Amino acid sequence: MMRAILGFTSEAKWLRLARAHLRHLFPCLPQQPGYNKRLRKAAGLMRSVNRILATTTSVWSDDVWVVDSTPVECGRSRETVKRSDLAGWAEYGYCASHSRFFWVLRLHLACTSQGLPIAFVLTGAKADERETLLDLLAAECELLRERPRQTLIGDKNYFGRGFERELSEHEVQLLRPARKGERERPGAALFKPLRQVIESISETFKGELDLERHRGRTPGGVIARVMQRVLALTAAIWHNDATGQTVLRSLIAYDH
Repeated sequence: MMRAILGFTSEAKWLRLARAHLRHLFPCLPQQPGYNKRLRKAAGLMRSVNRILATTTSVWSDDVWVVDSTPVECGRSRETVKRSDLAGWAEYGYCASHSRFFWVLRLHLACTSQGLPIAFVLTGAKADERETLLDLLAAECELLRERPRQTLIGDKNYFGRGFERELSEHEVQLLRPARKGERERPGAALFKPLRQVIESISETFKGELDLERHRGRTPGGVIARVMQRVLALTAAIWHNDATGQTVLRSLIAYDH
């Protein structure tokens, strides 16, 4: 988590820094191969710690979530795709913000409007966002039992009568912008400012926590490195909340 929040994308550089300056925190640092093995095995532990920290924040019980997905690049060259252990999971997908195709996974997130990750999952690039969201809510069914009449705010990709009917069966209300040809939907005035919130959460992961520079080359390695970023953001929000900071998602105090 410290490696992610301090902006170290290189494991070798991080281990050198930790040995030189952080021995009081990490007295038994392994060599890089051992570090990699421990990191992959710690993915479940990081997920558990993430949930513990998230549930102790004041925003955990928010009744509005924003949902979105963002690409997690895994390679660009054809040679990388051919030899990668991620073949069969990572897929080619189009990223509109870059106007190009990437070989990627996709991180699906449900967050509070302050950016606290509530639920998340990694899928292939072509996974349907609606089906993934339904699967995610089914896997985290206790979250909805604790929150009757939860509101989800998403983009135009979260559409369909059948999809909304399934959400309503879970007592979840969906707010999204109208698609072309549709009548204006409830909550239209909220979508523009909340779209900026959603984009800023993605930018925090990519611009400040280097999500796209994870350097994972196996499924276990990618999962662990993505979990590092999610846990880093949750820990920052938890600490900012506990110390009364105005902007809960701010990482300025932790990146140096």
